[in-house]
Amino acid sequence: MAQQIRTPFSGWSTPLAEIPDEVFARAMLGEGAAIDPTSNELRAPCDGEVTSIAAASHAIALRAPGGAEILVHVGIDTVALGGAGFEVLTRKGKRVHAGDVLLRFDLDRVARRARSLVTPVIVTNSDRFRIVRAAVGRELAAGDVLFEVEEQSAAVAGESADAAPVVSEALVVAHAHGIHARPAGLIARVAKSLPWKMEVRARGRRANPQSAVALMSLGVRGGDELVIVGFEAGAAAGIAEIARVVRELDAQPAHAPASPHPSNSPPRHSLSAPNAPVAVPAGCVRGVIANRGFALGKAAWLDEADIEVPEAGSGAATEAAAFGRAQSVVRDRIATRAGGAAPDLHGILRAHLELLDDPQLVESALEAIRVGKSAGFAWRAAIAASVAELNATGDPRLMERAMDFADLERQVLAELTGTRERRPDIAAGSILVARDLTPSQLVDIDASRLAGIALMAGGPTSHVAILAGTLGIPMLVSLGPSLREIRDGAELVLDADAGLLNAQPDAAALAAARARLESVRARAARERAAAADLCHLASGERIEVFANLAGTEADARRAVEQGAEGCGLLRTEFLFLERTTAPDEIEQRTRYQQVADLMGGRPLVIRTLDIGGDKPIPYLPLPAEENPALGLRGIRTSLWRPELLDVQLRALLGVEPAVRILVPMITEYGEIELVRQRLHALAAELGVPVPQLGAMIETPAAAMLADQIAKGVDFLSIGTNDLAQYGLAMDRGHAELAARIDGVHPAVLRLVEATTRGAAVHSRPVAVCGGLASDPDAVPLLLGLGVTELSVVPGQIARLKAYLRTLTLDDCCRLAERALQMDNAAEVRRLARELEVR
Repeated sequence: MAQQIRTPFSGWSTPLAEIPDEVFARAMLGEGAAIDPTSNELRAPCDGEVTSIAAASHAIALRAPGGAEILVHVGIDTVALGGAGFEVLTRKGKRVHAGDVLLRFDLDRVARRARSLVTPVIVTNSDRFRIVRAAVGRELAAGDVLFEVEEQSAAVAGESADAAPVVSEALVVAHAHGIHARPAGLIARVAKSLPWKMEVRARGRRANPQSAVALMSLGVRGGDELVIVGFEAGAAAGIAEIARVVRELDAQPAHAPASPHPSNSPPRHSLSAPNAPVAVPAGCVRGVIANRGFALGKAAWLDEADIEVPEAGSGAATEAAAFGRAQSVVRDRIATRAGGAAPDLHGILRAHLELLDDPQLVESALEAIRVGKSAGFAWRAAIAASVAELNATGDPRLMERAMDFADLERQVLAELTGTRERRPDIAAGSILVARDLTPSQLVDIDASRLAGIALMAGGPTSHVAILAGTLGIPMLVSLGPSLREIRDGAELVLDADAGLLNAQPDAAALAAARARLESVRARAARERAAAADLCHLASGERIEVFANLAGTEADARRAVEQGAEGCGLLRTEFLFLERTTAPDEIEQRTRYQQVADLMGGRPLVIRTLDIGGDKPIPYLPLPAEENPALGLRGIRTSLWRPELLDVQLRALLGVEPAVRILVPMITEYGEIELVRQRLHALAAELGVPVPQLGAMIETPAAAMLADQIAKGVDFLSIGTNDLAQYGLAMDRGHAELAARIDGVHPAVLRLVEATTRGAAVHSRPVAVCGGLASDPDAVPLLLGLGVTELSVVPGQIARLKAYLRTLTLDDCCRLAERALQMDNAAEVRRLARELEVR
């Protein structure tokens, strides 16, 4: 039976083809009709459940009783209004009846600022439903029938919908941000390696777990229940593997910045929210802070023209072959970039590779090609449909991933059409201004020439914002359409600490900005000039400042340039992840030697493989575990598979000059003794000296047994992130608890004290290579507790050294003694900020 879809408000009805927007006009999001409103109340077009409300309040989606998904999108480009002029009168998940008022909007205000008020009413799952008897080209009153929908097939969406699940598992997603791009890509990669037919169900929808796009379109957030089902008994193992991946998703944002040193940031006592509402000064525009900082420069507009593609194809075989070739070229280019990329960029590019080959996205494009569309038109339509699914979730974080799709759309279309993507020629010291920005566009720009970035749209957790943070570029997003009034070359003051862009700075504002920048530059120059010197406290004690490295050559070079006295932690996981077989001894030795050469004889501490827990690898399937964080990870995995450990130790023994070897996740002396025995045996076999051996202190057990462990090693290194997690019994992957894990909690500080006290029994030095080493509240505490080496990311070395030179050990010891008596982390931080030890 046909389902009636009623007019959501009074106005003139038109076919979708007359909408001044190609995505709607060509039914890329689905079939339907449009209405030019003359009333300001949007009413429910049918009975159903509100499935999503756009973050900008301009669009509402409902699911009708028969399963049709109906999207009502008020106007064109109204998302840029950011909700201004709209008042939502319903909520997600509410059951509504046809004619219920869902939202009101200021008709005049929206009409003045939007490109058009014409409102599409579309069926987004047109693969299941077709439009019949549309009433277009006439005046309609609210509640009149606009069109009817009729189900094309009795099958429920998804090819397994009519099959009964044989096995299943339900779990709650603890990841604070739900299943966005990178978690979806990780799940899809694992699912593709499994032979069973499975399905993921959440929020009333279903998805193929091999499709990152489908998983993202579920709109899963932290705290949602997810059900993984299989359609054969053997799929139980696959379900367990996917469930494990979901449970282990890290709840911390990948780009969360470490605590900056106070010498280059706002006062320590300033705890106001990043975008606290305050009056906007004349000539300024308020935006959302994506990456803090301050910049002065001339506007450099990046305004890329659309790539035109024909709708009609030249034959399905020809277009499919062209599509495959374009995919291959783009895939190779992304994979090449990912190979030597820093960790944040590497993760983003891996997510792009997953999306490029996503089965749902690719099949959607191929289906359009089969019915006569060109490869370019089909790819653009597939991308548009996937973006619409993300927008329909109403989840801002997922909606921010639209630019990743736009990035891939443009790259493939450029290959299909032979369009030469010119590298932007931007003058040094410019502030890049654009409607939005894709990750590949930012990568193609010489970042050293950018003083800042200002975007009309975009979000603070988008992938391009993550990259800007990695590159240290101040960035504001969501500045709105008024940015269009800025002319190319205009002087701008971008204050990404206050969330303001001054687009009309007068002489006084420019002078103040120059003075502020000069002060910051002078301080940074002083810090850099002194960074190469050995670090001593103001009271004379020697403190070593090392760098944490992720394995890239660029990382090692930067560490040396920033004044690193050595590497306190080289993570070796970069060699073992994202591949189907383990690296052999020669490959490992070669990569380790490259880092050693770049360090120029400085101490190099290399941690053995830390796999398991939140870092699974496909060629090392771990046994099913109820709680992987308490199972096989770190040295436990290496001892479980000793052949992997032997290959790594052989590779490390071949590096010159000799490196220091650090063993992760130690809990008792017996584990370090087993490694020490293997190390001695292999060194004798190879005829080389036995290098220094160290143990990571990451568990309460290791801290309490530090005196025993210290007798079998040459040094100890505290991983404060895990020590806080295990010491406070709070999972870093738990959405509700992650924010409460604080390494300055007195319980964690007492574990640090136990470690340094135990190490002192055997005169062993203690380092900290976790997040606390760069936390300005924590640094004096660590020194007061007996830590003599701090290892941080390269960009923080100069600041940290400058800070350390202002401290005296006596002050640090007195502070630490008092902190150990506090009740909680908040009290410790208040104490650290009150005392004049800086």
